[in-house]
Amino acid sequence: MAQDLLQLNNRIVVVAGAGGGGLGTTVTRMAARAGATVIGVSRGQENLDKHLGPMVAEGLPVIPLVADVETDEGVATVMDCVRDTRGDLHGLVTVVGGGPPATWGPATRLSREAWHALFSTNLDSMFFISQAVAGELKKRGRGGSLVAISSITGVGNMPYNIGYGAAKAAVLSVVRTLALELAASNIRVNAVAPGAMASPASMLPPDPVLERRAIPMGRKGDMEEIAGTVLFLLSDVAGYMTGQCLGVDGGISLKWSHLGEDNTPVLITNEDFIAAMKSE
Repeated sequence: MAQDLLQLNNRIVVVAGAGGGGLGTTVTRMAARAGATVIGVSRGQENLDKHLGPMVAEGLPVIPLVADVETDEGVATVMDCVRDTRGDLHGLVTVVGGGPPATWGPATRLSREAWHALFSTNLDSMFFISQAVAGELKKRGRGGSLVAISSITGVGNMPYNIGYGAAKAAVLSVVRTLALELAASNIRVNAVAPGAMASPASMLPPDPVLERRAIPMGRKGDMEEIAGTVLFLLSDVAGYMTGQCLGVDGGISLKWSHLGEDNTPVLITNEDFIAAMKSE
């Protein structure tokens, strides 16, 4: 039964941020293979041709669409495409976001311009398309599922990247509030908070030593592992979940900074005590 519930046949799912070759592209592919008609949105035609073109050639039900969801015009373009597409509108995944290297640095140095740009990219891009899709679902009298990509930095903190962390935390606030407002309409709103991912766009190059030291599971997450959680939230298997944030981070959010590579407190130096902690 669960296998059937994971299917998204005859349902329209919008993926905002589908053309980057990372998580959005992976979500697009997996949702299409689960039977959804996926409207894959990106600001650049070149990215769509590169990453979604092969899916179309493969015969997957993917509709590449150039639109900038940070603008009213872009949101309107997406909704026009939704109304012209056969099927039942069901889901939205907002993947648009990021924190450019130029915005990293001490909080005392972040400019007002950079702060607003980070909120536009990470929060506005999520809220206004969510608003539009939710409004369309209500107009049609249909339930649905909205999934926002936040980050473990939105759950905890992000020193030297305060604007990005604050924007991702705001995404979670919006998710919880929308979930309450839309629950009576059977529109679920949830979030996924990825940790370090093995992504083409990642600023964290592979480093097995550092990954074992920082991540309890000892490695970065694969795109399919994050996208699988998104697919779960989109599907009817998660039909009683709303207002939640699922951390998919290999346990990194569980690990306190005072723990060493073996997960024992670095401030404890008594060898007998350390041995007792590690004993089976």
